[in-house]
Amino acid sequence: MKKMFMLFAVALSVCIGSEAQTATSLFWKKDGKQVSEIVSDKADQYNKVGHHGPAVENTHFALRIYFNNSGAVDVYSKTGRGLELEQYKWYPTAKQQEDEGAGCDEYRVGSTVGLGGIALWDGKKEVKLKATRGRTARVGDTKKGSYAEMIAYGVPYQNDTVDISIRIDMSRKSRNAKITATELSGKPVMFLTGVNYHPGQIVKCGDGFMFAWGIHPADVSASPIPIGAGMFYRTSDFGPMEITGDMVRIISKPCASVTTTVVSASTKEAELNTAKRFEVYMTR
Repeated sequence: MKKMFMLFAVALSVCIGSEAQTATSLFWKKDGKQVSEIVSDKADQYNKVGHHGPAVENTHFALRIYFNNSGAVDVYSKTGRGLELEQYKWYPTAKQQEDEGAGCDEYRVGSTVGLGGIALWDGKKEVKLKATRGRTARVGDTKKGSYAEMIAYGVPYQNDTVDISIRIDMSRKSRNAKITATELSGKPVMFLTGVNYHPGQIVKCGDGFMFAWGIHPADVSASPIPIGAGMFYRTSDFGPMEITGDMVRIISKPCASVTTTVVSASTKEAELNTAKRFEVYMTR
């Protein structure tokens, strides 16, 4: 029995330590076959693509990019013990969550860009990524881990059109994820991003970081759990931070590309499973 406990402890330390495995998922609902790319003349395939768009995961959480005009990035929370997209495809049942320790889809994006999602800013207002020439979704592996990407072609912006890529990179050596927004021809634009939140959540921000912790309004889950969502960013790339009522929002200076780092956690996991632990991680 003692030997079995020691083996379990070693296995658990591998799962929740600094090494975070990665994987991806992208498929049409009609056949469920995993693919590396979906190209569509139709800008909104939200209800036809599995989990509504390309997804990438590490051991601790998964992110998906919605296949529509929203530019939103959504979160799937996990226990920190393994990879789940292939098995549960983002939507485990309540029984699988209880009996198998499956994760949960309890992060509500609403009308915002969610956790690190992307819109544009025209100097006065937010501009959603309305693709007039179609959209491409991609997933794949890199030397360091895995990625998911969404490209919107022909987005109307300041009397012109632009092609915008949202790419999420997850590394096998970090629980964090990098989100890069790029105008593919090199035109300077202003990117809008940030972290959304809901009434009753803890919201804190400072020099180069922002985060929210708390329960999201019940949606998929009948018993929501507290979730943490945070972002690190380079202050020199952005203007002043704004708290809007549903987002902590930042707008980039004119540029062709900008990168932020995001992280998520929940009470399901063994590491950052309280508001205090998540705050320490975000402000370290």
